[in-house]
Amino acid sequence: MNKKKLMDYLLAKPGSKPGYPFGPGTLVFKVSGKMFALLAEDSEPWTINLKCHPDDALALRAAYPTIVPGYHMNKRWWNTLTLDGSLPDSMVRELIDQSYDLVVGGLAKAERDKLNRKK
Repeated sequence: MNKKKLMDYLLAKPGSKPGYPFGPGTLVFKVSGKMFALLAEDSEPWTINLKCHPDDALALRAAYPTIVPGYHMNKRWWNTLTLDGSLPDSMVRELIDQSYDLVVGGLAKAERDKLNRKK
């Protein structure tokens, strides 16, 4: 997945807000103030941290060498993907969707309802 497509996909999520709370080079995407993706722009190739159900996280790490425990994150719930082209674009999109859905699922019902109206 090229960088423009990745950025467009992350920004298209309802309520997605990008920012640099950790300083330049680490672009964070939040929904309702909760992080669902962290993109390391300073790395080459780029890496992205995504939230993942713990059982799925372990299976993905076992199956793909470019998916490892989340760098500087809760390693039970977060994976780091190296975006070197070895993972299919459809899989990267699916993992972004799962991360977003996990975060949105943890929001209060009123917040989820607001996001559903934005779709």
